[in-house]
Amino acid sequence: LSYHAVAPDLRGYGDSESPESFSEYTCLNVVGDLVALLDSVAGDQEKVFLVGHDWGAIIGWFLCLFRPEKIKGFVCLSVPYRPRNPKVKPVAGFKAVFGDDYYICRFQEPGKIEEEIACADPRRVLRNIFTGRKLGPSILPKDNPFGANPNPNCENVEFPKWFSKEDLDFYVSKFEKTGFTGGLNYYRAMDLNWELTAPWTGAKIHVPVKFMTGDFDMVYTTPGIKEYIHGGGFAADVPNLQEIVVIEDAGHFANQEKPQEVTAHINDFFKKLQDKDNNRSF
Repeated sequence: LSYHAVAPDLRGYGDSESPESFSEYTCLNVVGDLVALLDSVAGDQEKVFLVGHDWGAIIGWFLCLFRPEKIKGFVCLSVPYRPRNPKVKPVAGFKAVFGDDYYICRFQEPGKIEEEIACADPRRVLRNIFTGRKLGPSILPKDNPFGANPNPNCENVEFPKWFSKEDLDFYVSKFEKTGFTGGLNYYRAMDLNWELTAPWTGAKIHVPVKFMTGDFDMVYTTPGIKEYIHGGGFAADVPNLQEIVVIEDAGHFANQEKPQEVTAHINDFFKKLQDKDNNRSF
């Protein structure tokens, strides 16, 4: 099988526009972006296969929730679906469980963490984000959020085989263009998303889903997540969950660390769904 692949930069990233206000990064805004994109490349009647990682996965869950008729199947990397808790706003919930220095809590004040990234050296911060293997939850202490040595020479540090100096150069160039505020605004809109999605309280995801994560992923190793994924809660919230795959010796960016393995799993899932559709036509 061959596919027409489209890999957009979400708003706030890469070459897409980057509004300053976090109120422009809600799930409704970004799903609207994707629906318009899908209509332009696939037509408003065509279903598509969806693959998402991290915030791409979170927005993918919202797309499956709001517009399931557009999705043939969803391959989700790293972040499982978590239904809305009607009693607790997300940021307050994270603060209660993990404390004020939990990374999502630390990202809330506009401009604050941007200043800390600039002081710590954005190049080193990005390198640590991509190659770090610290298990979750991610804590950013206020006195030294990004490690003991604020300005090491990144060029003299050995890179893993899957992430080169050229890769880092590319990401640095994109964030030099956009800054970090766009990406951080997704976290700042979490409570606003909670308010906007009140009508979907208790809603389940009914599109076919395959979930993949690395065994060293900071999300997967956060307390309570493994129990939710493997203990039946995830399958209850996503009734058409087809498969859960844990990629060995992979961190948060399993799709980049183990590209051939992840791609094979994606192709296998798509082919099975395509075969089912073809069999229904006879």
